[in-house]
This record gives sequence, structure tokens and C-alpha cells, in this order.
Amino acid sequence: MSNPTEPSEGATGSRPVPSPAAGGAESLTRRSSKAATPKSSRAGRDLPAAIIVGLVLMGVVLTGLFLLPVAFVATVAVFGVLGCWEVSRALNGNGIEVPMVPLAVAGVAMPFSAYYGGLEALGMALMASVLLMFLWRIFEGPAKSVASIISGVFLLIWVPLMVSFAVLLLNEPGGHLLITVMMLLVVSNDTFGYLVGVLFGKHPMAPKISPKKSWEGFAGSVAGATLVGVLCAIFLLNTHWWVGILLAVATVAAATSGDLAESMVKRELGIKDMSTILPGHGGIMDRLDSVVFAVPVTYVLSILLIPGAL
Repeated sequence: MSNPTEPSEGATGSRPVPSPAAGGAESLTRRSSKAATPKSSRAGRDLPAAIIVGLVLMGVVLTGLFLLPVAFVATVAVFGVLGCWEVSRALNGNGIEVPMVPLAVAGVAMPFSAYYGGLEALGMALMASVLLMFLWRIFEGPAKSVASIISGVFLLIWVPLMVSFAVLLLNEPGGHLLITVMMLLVVSNDTFGYLVGVLFGKHPMAPKISPKKSWEGFAGSVAGATLVGVLCAIFLLNTHWWVGILLAVATVAAATSGDLAESMVKRELGIKDMSTILPGHGGIMDRLDSVVFAVPVTYVLSILLIPGAL
């Protein structure tokens, strides 16, 4: 039992007891701080900003797609260069120096090669870009050259090559409609997956990679994209309704794989977003992660399933 003649801890100053006024001020400050902090959605992002940015990006793409094809190709090139810049910057921050000049050249050369020369020209542009990557590292010096070249070639395939399939698709008869359908399916995948995942998501698909992506959200993506795919097949592509189902399921699988692949890369690099240039989304690759896998799948399936349209 303590001696009542001894001074209390509050009296000595070692553990001051806050007055009611001070506690009230502290509580008010805490509430003001919370009120000043912008609230994000349960998925961890600014939903209104994400919607606005998504609509703006789609508007830019669709304008070039239907009015000026060369502008669409230029947009693809810009996305490719920015995507390479984002990933290379993240790699550089982890001690892997990837030369940006060869990546930027490839980001421009591959889409335009695909537009003017087709699949064969795209393959040649890829090989030339790989050669440029090797030559660039030879003249820069041998320090960590193996990791640099491997990472550079990985980036060449992941970003400029994959997105250039959108240009190959554009070159085909009815290509602008096929790209539109692909974009609608990717948006449906994201939108329905987000809504269902937020409301009902309980079972993570890959908890060690992307804890917020759930099987319930994936089921919502499949259901929503299937509905959109059937409508697009009938009213836009003028083909059988079941083609829309196949396109939808394949696109959702590819888009989800692309999303998880980027999440895996970011987790390995210890970053949350590739950059912050797109409010509500993060970086260009945070927006293109689904598209880069979905575009080649759409290209192949369109050739196999819709020979009349192509």
C-alpha cells in the first residue's frame, strides 16, 4: 500500500494527469484530423476519382479508335512508354538498373511497327529492341548487367509487346469494334468484381499477393462480363451469343491474371502503386494490368471465333 504522505505521480510531473479541458481539446483535435483525412472506399481507393479518370482514359482511347486510328496507335505508344518508365523506376529503387532509353524506343517502335507492318513487323521490332537492350548495357558497363538485361527483356514483353496486340486487332476488319468489346469486358470485370467483392467478398483468391481480391468478386466479374459479352456479341459483333460468353470468360480470366501478376510484382518490389500519376488508380500500369493480358487473348479468340468479322 502506498504511503499517503508521499507525493503522487501526477504531483511529481513524471506522469501528468490530463485535465478534462485538455482531454476535450485532444479529442476535438483527433476528430478534426479524421474529418480532414479524405475517406477512401472499402477497396482502399478514391472511387470518384477512379471513375472520372477511367472515363477520361476511355474517352481518349475511343476518340482515337473511331476518328483517327494513328492517334490511337500514338496513345498505345504513350501508355507503353509510361508503363516501362514506372516499372523501371520501381526496379531501379530496388537496385536493378534498367536502361530507359531502349525501353522508350521499344515503346514507340512496337505499336507503330504493328500498325504499318503487322505481326511480322512487330516480331522484328521486338528482336531489334532486345538487341538494343544488350548493346546499351555493353556500352554502359558490365555492372549488374545480367539482372538489368533480364529485367529489361521482361519489361519489353510485358508492356510494349502485349499492348501492341491492340494495334494488331485494330488492323483487322471490324477491329475498332473488337477493341471496344474488349474494353467493355475489362471494365465489366473491374466494375462487377469490385462491387460484388466489396459487398460479399470473404474468401481471398490469392491472400499472399492480393488480399482484397476475392472469389466472390471473381464470380461477380464472370457474371457481369458474361451479360455484357452476350449483348456485345449480338448487337456489336453480329455473331452468335455463345461467342460473347467465351470472350467474356476468357477476358475475365486474362484480366484477373494480369491484375494478380502486377500485384505480385509490386509486392516483390515493396510498393503499393507503380506511381501516382492517375488519381484513384495509381499509375499507368495499375490501370493497364488487366488490359495487357486481355488484349492478346482477345486477338487470338477473335481470329478463331469470329472469322466473318476479321
